[in-house]
Amino acid sequence: MKLNFSSLLFFLLLVLSLSTLISPPLAMVLGFAFQLFFKHPFAQHNKSAINWSLKSAVVGLGFGINANQALQSSQEGLVLTIFGIAATLLLGYFLGKVLKLNFNSSYLLSSGTAICGGSAIAAIAPIIKAEEKDISMALGTVFLLNSIALLIFPAIGLWMGLSQVEFGTWAAIAIHDTSSVVGAAAAYGEEALEVATTVKLVRALWIIPLALITSLFVRKGGKVKFPYFILLFIAAMLLNTFIEIPELLSSGVTQVARRILTATLFLVGVGISIDKIKATGWRALVLGLSLWVFIGTTSLLAILAF
Repeated sequence: MKLNFSSLLFFLLLVLSLSTLISPPLAMVLGFAFQLFFKHPFAQHNKSAINWSLKSAVVGLGFGINANQALQSSQEGLVLTIFGIAATLLLGYFLGKVLKLNFNSSYLLSSGTAICGGSAIAAIAPIIKAEEKDISMALGTVFLLNSIALLIFPAIGLWMGLSQVEFGTWAAIAIHDTSSVVGAAAAYGEEALEVATTVKLVRALWIIPLALITSLFVRKGGKVKFPYFILLFIAAMLLNTFIEIPELLSSGVTQVARRILTATLFLVGVGISIDKIKATGWRALVLGLSLWVFIGTTSLLAILAF
């Protein structure tokens, strides 16, 4: 295979992302900057690469998390998670009507904001038989807001003096996709990363009941996709907690996982395009932004109150 300049630059930036020289947010910025000036040499494989690298990174991070501490963090964030999902879906329904968005578009956006970004959208779309334009619009809006959150959340957390646990819980509830949640938490600190990863993946499990309820309510059929990689993440936590894995091995695996995560965020940045941003439309952007500000503000106030 003959490599041109853009291909060589792509690989160079990817290797740089795998090193310890740049942070997760910077990796995403570099990816976005690359796609502004060069054509992605492997665009057809980008989505698949993000999918597998993210899952691998999350499972690897499990080897650095204690299951007992994770259980406590999950319990503390459970009430906020349930409230956030219910309130976001309800608000999304009414705002969608006000903005005159069709049901599929507003429901996909609401589901993505309430639970797990692109994963929730991918799970719900076939059930309600959403059209490609509705799916693209929802993914584009969530993608854009994820990118902004990854960059601004750590700065907001530092400005407000949030503790590691507070920030990790907030990021897990208020940011859509797992990649941006883990990326923002990794930039904030080790403890924030542990809390955010655990709470986020517990939150992601709500895809299953939402998909089942949607299937019953909408009555259009479709399969429910279970995020099986979460089971591997739990297994990694249990191994790390109850089996004496050498510290050098467990810390090595988690460090490699963090570098894979940073490289994943570079691929996320490369996948962002001005055309995708424009295609979202102002109504979808207003709905997505409104829901995001709502869940981000209310969850932060609740965390600070308790």
